[in-house]
Amino acid sequence: MAKVKAKTRKSLVKRFKITKSGKVLRRAVGQDHLLSKKSSKKKRALKKLVEMSVPEAKKIRKLMGK
Repeated sequence: MAKVKAKTRKSLVKRFKITKSGKVLRRAVGQDHLLSKKSSKKKRALKKLVEMSVPEAKKIRKLMGK
């Protein structure tokens, strides 16, 4: 019997990026609202992508079919 192919979770494809080395990157938290109290330096830092922890990245990779 053939195995059923796992479908890619499209919502995850939009939210996460997988690098060539296998790291899973996500958006930094805290950049949606209440930005007036944050410094420009902090807001610039929030624009960068953040690497996920190994256990979480493993789950995301599995759901994305990678």
